[in-house]
Amino acid sequence: MHSDQQIKHWTPVCELGEIVPNTGVAALVGDQQVAVFHVIDRSQGEPQPRVFAVGNYDPNCDAAVLSRGLVGNLGERIVVASPIYKHHFDLTTGECLEEPANSIPAWPARIADGKVWIGA
Repeated sequence: MHSDQQIKHWTPVCELGEIVPNTGVAALVGDQQVAVFHVIDRSQGEPQPRVFAVGNYDPNCDAAVLSRGLVGNLGERIVVASPIYKHHFDLTTGECLEEPANSIPAWPARIADGKVWIGA
């Protein structure tokens, strides 16, 4: 997990309202395709919007498709299931639960001023 103090640069990606809740979109951040997800988290009672950013490229199927995956929970983890082979990726860490060697990058993300920001 990243703290805001460790982040040197935050990049605005889009307005939060441009991402349908519990889905993702693809964004080009620098030279990286990033899958950005808007998730409604109900774990603390009152629904709260959260955002996550992971690599869009799924190494299991050799395609940039993760932004089109299905968002859900496996235990305490918020994950995306790849639309091709259904491998699950932890949206906080990028870990591939079925094939840990095929994990993907994850970046810190936040909501500020109604926008989604990705940190580096």
